[in-house]
Amino acid sequence: SKQLTMALLVLENFIGGKFVPCSSYIDSYNPSTGDVYCRVPDSGKEEVEAAVKAAKNAFPVWSSKSPLERSQILNKLADLIEHDLDAFAQAESKDQGKTITFARTVDIPRAVYNFRFFASSILHHVTECTEMATMGCVHYTSRVPVGVAGLISPWNLPLYLLTWKIAPAIACGNTVVAKPSEMTSVTAWMMCKLLEKAGVPHGVVNVVFGTGAKAGEALVCHPDVPLISFTGSTLTAQRITEKSAPHCKRLSLELGGKNPAIIFDDADLNQCIPTTLRSSFANQGEICLCTSRIFVQRGIYSEFLKRFVAEARKWKTGNPSDPTVDVGALISKEHLEKVRNYVKKAQAEGARVLCGEGVDSLSLPPDNQKGYFMLPTVIAEVKDESCCMQEEIFGPVTCVVAFDTEEEVIKRANGVKYGLAATVWSSNVGRVHRVAHRLQSGLVWTNCWLVRDLNLPFGGMKASGIGREGAKDSYEFFTEVKTITIKH
Repeated sequence: SKQLTMALLVLENFIGGKFVPCSSYIDSYNPSTGDVYCRVPDSGKEEVEAAVKAAKNAFPVWSSKSPLERSQILNKLADLIEHDLDAFAQAESKDQGKTITFARTVDIPRAVYNFRFFASSILHHVTECTEMATMGCVHYTSRVPVGVAGLISPWNLPLYLLTWKIAPAIACGNTVVAKPSEMTSVTAWMMCKLLEKAGVPHGVVNVVFGTGAKAGEALVCHPDVPLISFTGSTLTAQRITEKSAPHCKRLSLELGGKNPAIIFDDADLNQCIPTTLRSSFANQGEICLCTSRIFVQRGIYSEFLKRFVAEARKWKTGNPSDPTVDVGALISKEHLEKVRNYVKKAQAEGARVLCGEGVDSLSLPPDNQKGYFMLPTVIAEVKDESCCMQEEIFGPVTCVVAFDTEEEVIKRANGVKYGLAATVWSSNVGRVHRVAHRLQSGLVWTNCWLVRDLNLPFGGMKASGIGREGAKDSYEFFTEVKTITIKH
């Protein structure tokens, strides 16, 4: 057992430019083997207090730097992460369970791009000015950083979503205390090792590892942290809202989705089927933008279903470090169990499971037998009121149902508490605009999925969140605006 402990990776908090050991630790598992491979600090009030103090001390110097100076540092950090892209991708895959291919082509390049994007956008914001000649007055606005930003990021896209918060926060001149998910902390810790080399002053970026209940709560409740940016579950967001209310904090909450794909009978199925497979099963279905309710117009329903299931069966599930694998491991044993239970509930309600869980057999390499794997699963004939059509499953499971009219499908697509993303497949331009306009959704993709321009607002309606992220939106969130009037 002693030898085993020696082999484990042990992470430390990063506070005020130094790695600081913690008094207690939590186990982190490799989802593809089911083994503990890493110890993560189990931080609480004390560690958060030290990190906030370091961030407060660093704020005056960092916030007084010019946007250009901050931009150069962000670009340098992007270069350093890109230089170690492969090491980051391997760590992300091992820690999260995602395929090495996905980490290499999506997660780490996007983390690099997040820094480059905000390094550039910070140089191009302008403020407003108006003149009131009759009063002899000029008004103008000025934007200033807010202070210490509390950033809480999830386990599905660990470095990708952490940097999507850190980059705009520090680009705007704030300092940060970040708390990544305790299940996927390794790449955040690796990034901390590069901060000094990139020229990030001590205390500008502090990372405290631990659970939401202890470290997250301490951060949310801290009186010296005026803003919280959170990506995660709607349930946790409710708690964050309650806890931060007495302090009147500003919140940006990016939450779950139960995203519809609406496929009309004039859709190009040769494009639609491969894209909808990706939008259902990419990253094991563990993306808040995945389509988990597929509405297919009745005329093409049986053809779509036949082709979709045949192609889903071709997706290879197995060792995430095998470059030919399409589906890696789910994040944890508990999560796998939860996702499987949804499939069981659907069967109990009389739905048909056409492929995947409980239908096809999964063969895994010897080393991965204890990993948290699940085949891409397609369920048909599910009722709209079923929990499988109402709740976010967050796994490689999608439900396919038929519809008849445009009017009907809009109503059904909107009939959930979420409103994050939707996809519409049709070659009729008028219909595409009409449907996109009426869907209660922060993002609508037509004839494509997950094509992102980071300039544009990202975020959801209803239970999918509050606020938007993007060039202008993140800038507005991470700064305070001041109106100044001068009488001459």
